[in-house]
Order: sequence, then C-alpha cells, then structure tokens
Amino acid sequence: MSELPVRLFVITGLSGSGKSTVARCFEDLGYHCIDNLPLPLLRHLVQEPATAAPSLDSIVLVTDVRTPGLAEELPRLLDEADPAVVEPVLLFLDSSDDVLVRRYSETRRRHPLTEPGERVIDGIRRERRQLAELRGRASRVLDTTDSTIHELRAAIYNEFASSDAGGLTVNIVSFGFKFGVPSGVDLMFDVRFLPNPYFVAGLRDKPGTNAEVQRFLHGHAAFGELVRRLEDLLAYLLPRFRDEKRSYLTVGIGCTGGRHRSVAVSEAVADRLAAGAWQIRLLHRDVERHRTAAPAEP
Repeated sequence: MSELPVRLFVITGLSGSGKSTVARCFEDLGYHCIDNLPLPLLRHLVQEPATAAPSLDSIVLVTDVRTPGLAEELPRLLDEADPAVVEPVLLFLDSSDDVLVRRYSETRRRHPLTEPGERVIDGIRRERRQLAELRGRASRVLDTTDSTIHELRAAIYNEFASSDAGGLTVNIVSFGFKFGVPSGVDLMFDVRFLPNPYFVAGLRDKPGTNAEVQRFLHGHAAFGELVRRLEDLLAYLLPRFRDEKRSYLTVGIGCTGGRHRSVAVSEAVADRLAAGAWQIRLLHRDVERHRTAAPAEP
C-alpha cells in the first residue's frame, strides 16, 4: 500500500448546482465515488481511509444538506484530519439564486430545505446560509451559473484528469466560437477558414464524426495540410511540456458552431497523436448543441 496520504475529494454545494454532473465526471476519469455517507461513516472515512476504503489512493465523496449535521460537522472533520493519512480537497459548487430557481422550475423538483407552503427561493437561501462556512473553506469554488454541462465537464477533465505513470495527458476539445471559448485551454486553433459542410446539401445535420462529412473535408487540400501542420507543431511542443512536468495540456480546436470542422480536425489530430503513443482524451463540447438552444443545466 502507498505511504502517501489518500486524496479525498469532497464535493458539496448548493442543491441544483451540478454536483451529480461533477461526480459523473470523476467516475469517467476512473475515480472511486461515494454518495452521501451518513456522518459516522464519513467520520471513519476521513480518520481511517485505508481501513474504510482499502487499496484506494484517491476517493471522491459527494455530500450535501440531505446529510443531517453536515454543515456543522464537516468543517470540524476536515480540520482534524491527519495530513499524513488523508489529504482532503473540498470542492464547492455554487450558482446564482435566479439560475437555481429556474432549474428547479424546469425539473419540478422540490428543494430539500423548502418547508410546506414556502417558495423554492426560501429553501435556496436557507441552504446558502447553512453552507456559508463550507464555501469559505473550499479549496475550489466552481460557479456553474453560466456553465453548460459540456463546459462543466471540460473544466473537471482539465483540472483533475491524471495521466498514467506521471506522463502528459493531452485533452483535445472541439468547440464552437458562437458558444464561447472553453475555460482552461492552453493552445487554441481557429479552423473556420476550412470549407463549411453546413452549407452543403445533406451534410448540415450530420456531425464531424460522420463519414460523409469527413470525406467532404478530406477532399480539400487545406484540411490535410492543416492536420499535418498541427501534428508537426504538437510533436514539437508536447515533449517540452512533458519535460516541464505538466500532467495535462488542453488543446482547443474551434469553428463557428462546433459541429463539423472543429470536430473532424480534432478527430484527425487525436488519431495521429495517439498513433505516436501520446495519451489522448477527446471531447466534442458542442457537437450536439442546437443552434437556438439555451445553456443547459449542469
């Protein structure tokens, strides 16, 4: 068993702010996730993680106000944690009152702290007061007010994706400039100069992963030249980032809507880098977004 302390990621925050989405992202990244432990078990996990969860060097715990006494007990547990045994990392998810009210209205769910006859905003304000101390102690506050599911997922991947054997993980994110630049991008390339399948009959509604769209783009010399030049540039840069002990690097590739050109270029570049033994994670942030869609709830 490792002599290093167990990393314990504690995800908490306001109801409706995206905790479940963040937990799923951690699961996708290979972390062991535990949801809403009762306080006695939570205390045991913090005090003796090697006994409570043997053979794990990283654990993700999702908890919220549904756990009685959480707001009062969790700060004390984190303060008393032995740094030689456990390294707690508190992530707090927040969002504006207006957005939380809208999300509850859309899902028709009852807020867990709303009393009979009260409005949703009353429960939100009560929860915000109860969790104020935890928010102030957080290692990282993620405000999801203006985030889509795709943007929140990209932020978690960028910050918490770990690479095998201490190497470099390359996150390639395709996106649409009309939806904003992804947060945390280290290198960004604009591919809007390529011919746009959106204006080709029969291709508009097909994504950049579609074989017909890819054949159309591969049929233009500019596409192949761009992919080769990006591969050459990244082949030069990636070893230097790795030598600087970077654990991940995020490459953003954008077109207008993030559905055709950026997706196809990202796929081609990812394939070439993977063939060169680089560890690649590929995310198409906007490929499924409709042109008139409002920002999705995390």
